[in-house]
Amino acid sequence: MTRRRMSPVRSGFYLQRYVAGGLFALLLLSGSSWPASGADTKPLNAILIVARDDLPDSNFADSIVLVMNSLGPGPVGIIINRPMPIPVSRLFPDIERLAQVRDKVYFGGPVDFGSVWFLFRAATPPEHAIQACDGVYLSADRELLLQLLGRNKPMDSLRIFLGHAGWAPGQLEAEIERHDWTSKRAEMEAIFSGKSEYPWPAPQDPTHSI
Repeated sequence: MTRRRMSPVRSGFYLQRYVAGGLFALLLLSGSSWPASGADTKPLNAILIVARDDLPDSNFADSIVLVMNSLGPGPVGIIINRPMPIPVSRLFPDIERLAQVRDKVYFGGPVDFGSVWFLFRAATPPEHAIQACDGVYLSADRELLLQLLGRNKPMDSLRIFLGHAGWAPGQLEAEIERHDWTSKRAEMEAIFSGKSEYPWPAPQDPTHSI
C-alpha cells in the first residue's frame, strides 16, 4: 500500500516520547496539535471499512475505519478499534476527575499523529463539530472536548483519537476493489459497541518493544 503513514522509526519515537511523558505536554501546549474543525457543515457521506484478515500493513491490520468523503481531496478516516496503552487522564493531567477514568486514547491512524480528534454522540447537532452519521459527530475543537469531559460521566459515548488515516483520490476505491477492505454502513452502535478491539501497537509490532 502507498497510503501516507508514519514510519516504524517515527512511530517508535512517538511511543518513547509517551513513556517519557513529553509528547502529551506538547499536545496540550501546542495549538497546532488541534486541527481546525468546521461548524454548520452538512452531514458527511461516511462508511465503515473492515480490513481483511491478512492485511500486511501493521497500522491497519484488524482495523475498522470510519471513512468520510468530504474532509479533503481524498477520503479521510479514523480507526475506531485500536486502543493505545495511554489513559485519557494522561492527556488532561489537570482534570482531577479523570484520574479514576479507565478509558484509553485510541490510535486514529498514522497520519498527523500529533493531532487530537474525538467522536461523540449527541441528540442535537453541536457547534464546532461535523456529522459523521446519525447521532455521531466528529470534532477536533479543544473547547468542545473540555466541555464534554466536564460532564458527570465524561467518557460516556466519547472516544478520543490521536492521528487519522488518509488516501489519495481513487486509492481507497482501488484497495476495496482488490478486497483489502469490505465496507458496511456507518452506524452509531457499530462505532461505540466496543467489540473487536485490537491494541496498538500490536504485540508483534517491533515498535511495541521500547
